[in-house]
Amino acid sequence: MKIRTEFPHTVTILENDWIPLADGTRLAAKIWLPESAHEQPVPALLEYLPYRKSDYTSKRDAKRQAYFAGYGYACVRVDMRGSGDSDGILTDEYLPQEQDDALEVIAWIAQQPWCDGSIGMHGISWGGFNSLQVAARRPPNLKAIIAIGATDDRYHDDVHYMGGCLLTSQMLPWASLMFAYNGSPPDPRWVGERWREMWLDRLEQSPPYVEKWLEHQTRDAYWKHGSVRENYADIQIPVYMVGGWADSYNNSIPRLMAGLTGPRKALIGPWSHAFPEQCDTPGPAMGFLQESLRWWDYWLKGIDTGIMDEPMMRCWLQEAVPPAPSYRHRPGRWIADPSWPSPNVQEKIFFLNEGRLDSEPLPQQEINFTGLQNHGLDGGGWGGHGSPGESAGDQRGADGESLTFTSEPLAEMMNLLGHAEVRLSLKVDQPQALVAVRLCDVAEDGRSTLITWGLLNLTHHRSHETPEPLTPGQVYTVTVPLNLMAYRLPAGHRWRVGISPTYLRHAWPSPKPVTLTLLLGEGCQLSVPERPLQPDDDALPDFLPAEIAAPEPIEQLRSELRRQTVTRQTVDGTTCFTLHQDSGRIRYQNHGLELDDVSTHTLTIRDDDPLSLEQTVVYRLEYKREAWQVVMKTESKLTADATFFYLSNVLEAYEGSVRVFCKAWTKQVARSAT
Repeated sequence: MKIRTEFPHTVTILENDWIPLADGTRLAAKIWLPESAHEQPVPALLEYLPYRKSDYTSKRDAKRQAYFAGYGYACVRVDMRGSGDSDGILTDEYLPQEQDDALEVIAWIAQQPWCDGSIGMHGISWGGFNSLQVAARRPPNLKAIIAIGATDDRYHDDVHYMGGCLLTSQMLPWASLMFAYNGSPPDPRWVGERWREMWLDRLEQSPPYVEKWLEHQTRDAYWKHGSVRENYADIQIPVYMVGGWADSYNNSIPRLMAGLTGPRKALIGPWSHAFPEQCDTPGPAMGFLQESLRWWDYWLKGIDTGIMDEPMMRCWLQEAVPPAPSYRHRPGRWIADPSWPSPNVQEKIFFLNEGRLDSEPLPQQEINFTGLQNHGLDGGGWGGHGSPGESAGDQRGADGESLTFTSEPLAEMMNLLGHAEVRLSLKVDQPQALVAVRLCDVAEDGRSTLITWGLLNLTHHRSHETPEPLTPGQVYTVTVPLNLMAYRLPAGHRWRVGISPTYLRHAWPSPKPVTLTLLLGEGCQLSVPERPLQPDDDALPDFLPAEIAAPEPIEQLRSELRRQTVTRQTVDGTTCFTLHQDSGRIRYQNHGLELDDVSTHTLTIRDDDPLSLEQTVVYRLEYKREAWQVVMKTESKLTADATFFYLSNVLEAYEGSVRVFCKAWTKQVARSAT
């Protein structure tokens, strides 16, 4: 990766500026400005986050914001209400207040003497979400957005639920982390002696988000708010959507390309949940900052960069690789499609016969299966950040714990782009059940690589808004969409579908063990989106190599460490999954702040008892500068019986070695067909 040190514009940095809101609240902003902007106003780029501009995003901001400013943009990084150095309390994700504040922020930026009135909004994850959401509010000065790792559907494609199933891999861990973040203090450098009063106020008033999330187990009005999928017509400005195959925020991209009517583009590379210019695990990284400039120059400066003459959707077609817990590099090539749905994609059907995937169905045959409750622990992470162990390992063990259907070796290479779907004719013996489906690449030596997967809470088979209990023994026809993919299966390799009524790493189990009965033959099908290479694929212009602005000087005081273990007690059949993430300890050399971040996530369950599942997440965050030291600790636990979920959350805060705050929350929430 190249570090660029020379730019057309000299950049000055306002480390902290205050944006006043109508209700008296002040939001803290860090601003990068071309020095000439006061004499020659420039367009502005807004990134609007709860992730603490003065520390947690400081590393990445230095590499990106200074780069754009060097090319003639005012870059404004704002801490949302209740986060970082800003006033107020943050009580949940994507609140109407968050959007209302953003409209005021955009109006304030447009009025500054260094801004020419044209504004773009961008960000990854939360910043991508609210870029879409604010675009739907149509502030007049907002002219275009770039959303990375974001979704249009908060219920189906975020960290809380998938296919109507509670995501064990993400909901509680994410909630526990945000619990610690929300309770963290502002930086005394910017708020002065007020920091302690603000901190204690946050500690007292910040709730554990997970309680609200668990109260809304269906796709109700709570989730529809902030889901721009509800009305794509609300967004009328140009949209650039970006994702990565090692991330979990890709399903929204083809929906937005199909649903939006204004100018739009999409880019999906091999990356994790990270900026494409900085992501090399897995790489290859690409010059996304230069690509972004082409977008901003076109829509904010009126420069014809040629970006809108190129195909709408560009994707990295991944080559087959042996299964591994991590990938440094994913081999492949770029392909591009003029629109979505793509005229280049055609459906190919395989039928699920006994143990096989065939081009023709055999006569109907019933097959029964009851899965292990610990199945799925080798399914990889959800929304990975490029850390070791986030990829799914060899699936042969998981295949042995599932109903599997395997094709004959392919005579010719086959390329896929889009959503595979599995249609099932099935029966279950319980009123609540789920089905998990995996699509794997089986190499000639037998190794099985996970390509994509999907979940469906069967009580949601008609609707995610109004689930219905199942009638044991009744035949249902359901469709399970699998996550978006782009993959090349070589000649000699085989497709394999794995099906199970459990998938512990990602799906909270049904209340009772489920026997799943499939009615094989014509009623059980795999549909895959075949996409042959096109002549235009070879004519695509190359992306420029990755480059960034100079990083912020940082001293590594303790290295990162990630451990992921599965232990099994054979006496009572208990399995324990533990993920320990030590993000290390760093010191910002410019201002002396030290950061320390450690977490442990545990899942424990007995083979034959889904109600034995206990999930625990512990976080410790530390902020230190000279004599000032603050420590945040959270512990979150989730269990369930047949009718209720049971939540407990504990938040502790220390100033130095003295505990200044401790509060516990408990919550009982009825299971709603989950």
